[in-house]
Amino acid sequence: MSPELASVLARSAVAIATMMTAVWLLSLWLKDASIVDLAWGMGFVIVAWTAYGLANGARSMVLPVLVTIWGLRLSGYLFWRNHGKPEDYRYLAMRQKWGGSFPIVSLLTVFLLQGLVMWVVSLPVQAGTALAIESRPWVLASGVVVWCVGLFFESFGDWQLARFKSDPQNSGRVLDSGLWRFTRHPNYFGDFLVWWGLYVVAMSQCDAWWTIVGPAAMSVFLVRVSGVALLETKLTTTKPDYAAYVSRTNAFFPGPRRDS
Repeated sequence: MSPELASVLARSAVAIATMMTAVWLLSLWLKDASIVDLAWGMGFVIVAWTAYGLANGARSMVLPVLVTIWGLRLSGYLFWRNHGKPEDYRYLAMRQKWGGSFPIVSLLTVFLLQGLVMWVVSLPVQAGTALAIESRPWVLASGVVVWCVGLFFESFGDWQLARFKSDPQNSGRVLDSGLWRFTRHPNYFGDFLVWWGLYVVAMSQCDAWWTIVGPAAMSVFLVRVSGVALLETKLTTTKPDYAAYVSRTNAFFPGPRRDS
């Protein structure tokens, strides 16, 4: 690892830790740890431009711009969706469990832990922006195409779900049309493509192949930890029609329905 990249990684870690600590303090004042979700997208924007500002010589703005578009859309959408609503059930459960210890527990297991994940996931963005010593146009174009498809799935999937939920007649029902007809989680699949696309873009500009740990970690979280697995556990118990939806619709990767 070059000294330049090591410096960027270290300073990005400091920037993330500072931001997440500030958001944690704000959450204590608001008595709402859910704001950590709003910080997720914006944190990557900060990391991308931190790497860009610290890079020496000719710098490409492709990665920071792509990350900014994705991050602002995500944070804006989550703010619109969650504004005026009570604290997320996950954090309410933590408050009840930990009582007076919740502030320090939330700092370590919610805010700083998400900051660490953010730093790992953003490794390709940091390396690709800081180094930017290569020029592989076809690899760059391929990565941007993958990113665009991912952003479409994520943003259009979110829009379809928001529109579906806005109709009171759909209360308790399962969205089974549009992108949701081909995958049970088009928004998570889109996020998956976004980060693999960013990795390909980064590899068009540098040879830090080891940063593949970033999109790989995001993929695991989306499918096995905080994404599909967590949400499906909840939906199976709250929506009577969800079992039938599961039987005919792919969980993650889009594909033909299994209707008989």
